[in-house]
Amino acid sequence: MVYSLLAAFGLFFVLEGLLPLLVPGRWRAAFLQIAQLSDGQIRFFGLASMLFGILLLASHFLTADS
Repeated sequence: MVYSLLAAFGLFFVLEGLLPLLVPGRWRAAFLQIAQLSDGQIRFFGLASMLFGILLLASHFLTADS
């Protein structure tokens, strides 16, 4: 379990680092646009992202048991 969690965090950081590495100017522009969003809009995107992640994890665990 701990190994899987560390692997997931490692993959997360690799993916998070791709855009700043490959297209730093566009990443900065997107980051500045996100900073201009209201708290409610940021919370909505955070919630949607969490629900999508939960859906992916649930589908993985449900199909892995069968």
